[in-house]
Amino acid sequence: MPSKNAPLVNDVNIEIATVNGTGSQSSNNVLYRAILNMGIPASGKNIFPSNIQKLPTWFNVRASKDGYVARRNDADILIAMNPETATEDIARVPKGKIVIYNDSMAVDEKARPDLQYYPCSFDKLGVEVCDTPALRKYVVNIIYVGVVAQLIGLEWDALEAAIRGQFKGKSKAIDLNLVAARRGMEYAGESFKGDFPYRLEPMSEAKGKILIDGNTSVALGCLFGGCAFFPWYPITPASEVGEVLTRYAEKYRRTEDGKFRFAVTQTEDELAAVGMAIGGGWAGVRSGTATSGPGLSLMCEFLGLAYYTEVPVVVIDVQRVGPSTGLPTRTQQGDILLAAYISHGDTEHIMLLPSSANECFTFTQEAFNLAEEFQAPVFVMTDLDLGMNYWMADSFPYSTEPFRRGKVLDAKKLDELKQFSRYKDVDGDGVPYRTLPGTDHPLASYFLRGTGHDENAKYSEKPEVFVRVMDRLKKKYRTAADRVPQPDTVAEGKNGTAFLAYGTTHCAVVECLDQLRARGEEPGYLRLKALPLNEKVREFVGKHKRVYVVEQNRDGQMAQILQINFPDLAPRVRSMPHYNSFPIDAAFVTETYLKMEKEA
Repeated sequence: MPSKNAPLVNDVNIEIATVNGTGSQSSNNVLYRAILNMGIPASGKNIFPSNIQKLPTWFNVRASKDGYVARRNDADILIAMNPETATEDIARVPKGKIVIYNDSMAVDEKARPDLQYYPCSFDKLGVEVCDTPALRKYVVNIIYVGVVAQLIGLEWDALEAAIRGQFKGKSKAIDLNLVAARRGMEYAGESFKGDFPYRLEPMSEAKGKILIDGNTSVALGCLFGGCAFFPWYPITPASEVGEVLTRYAEKYRRTEDGKFRFAVTQTEDELAAVGMAIGGGWAGVRSGTATSGPGLSLMCEFLGLAYYTEVPVVVIDVQRVGPSTGLPTRTQQGDILLAAYISHGDTEHIMLLPSSANECFTFTQEAFNLAEEFQAPVFVMTDLDLGMNYWMADSFPYSTEPFRRGKVLDAKKLDELKQFSRYKDVDGDGVPYRTLPGTDHPLASYFLRGTGHDENAKYSEKPEVFVRVMDRLKKKYRTAADRVPQPDTVAEGKNGTAFLAYGTTHCAVVECLDQLRARGEEPGYLRLKALPLNEKVREFVGKHKRVYVVEQNRDGQMAQILQINFPDLAPRVRSMPHYNSFPIDAAFVTETYLKMEKEA
């Protein structure tokens, strides 16, 4: 806790507790955008219920001069606006911190005398600035933004720009929100004197950054990756991928005479969606779909077909909390094992594991290249936290590299070869050559079989033929290990211990490493970006006596994959699971590491 004379600058975590359906998210995004407009690194986390209205919802806005973007579990400032949860929300606030609350609520300040309280007449202020009773519950939200802006030193220009950006094209809404925000600032200036323990000052670290959610980033990655066919079925939290892709494709994927150069269609269910996408991939069109855990379960049978018949297709999995319907609007990395081995029989799949909005864009593009190069399903594994929350990001780069279509034989090449065996390993890498339907050559055609087949795609139940095909598929998967995005050794470490993480868990581990260094601990860290695992991962695990796999599921799913792939190193791999449905925070990783090391 900073002293009154030395406010903590550009390091504050604000939690807003409201009621779902009151329009608070727009105001919370304004606060988030305004902090970024001052050049201060920031992150926002929306924790919301799956029911549409009236249930509690929380939004965390974190400003961090050090660039930390993981969720913090301890609020420096609580804005308590939900009467139903106010007592519970205040009880969670750490000692000495701030509570701003609507004075129409019955808050017992004596119950927590160790906190600093800022009661505000939000309802009265709402009446002052808005003549329309039906709009006041929305206006109150921007008033609390104005109050906290005044207290922490959020600049008016940054706030005004954020309001204009949030309500772009809605002049009446802009005017009303500007008035409400200004009134909130005036009220705080008149009502609360003295020093405030948190302060914002302009920085340059966030200048030039864009604000974008992971689902939009994935949709743009599909477009830039050449995806021309995208059948999908709506499911939270993946629906935005299809919606955004449709919107941008209609604008940018047209011929000069205005005709569409893409097809996006909503199917009757997830099985139909992936089936159509596989059909597109077989026909030579870059095809993909997006779903979440329950939808992925329904796609199981068709994805086995794509694996065995070797048809390229991309599946975006925005993971949520399972099993079954689980917690549809909470986050988890719970589909790792499902996606890695989806379908019956022996299957293994290529998976890309983005940790940021930028990687959602670039990895999705790369997924379409890899799907065609390896003639296989490729999974892009994001999660609700990454997919539905806004993240600051660098501007997306335009790729100048041509699409990698893999081993596709046209009529000219078939003429030169004089022969074609669809499933023959010509180059010794496990990847066969393929032709596309419509190739005008007598050698081009073959039967696509989900049943047993030989190298010439002819039906076969011979045991030795089946073994040969399965071994080649295994070889192909191993070839992919050095072609997928490579693991990143973030820290070598000095303790003989290390972390291994992937996806959004990376954000918490980066911050945890700094916390541990401050305690004299220096574990190593390897960030995994894709499956299959390769020798770089093996070498890293082999160099450490204990490797803590930090992931957001109960059963340590990635830890299990490591132990399966490196059985001789299995005793070194230790799971550090986080599965309470909230995004993982650095304090959890730090405290759990210290506890596990003490018990080791």
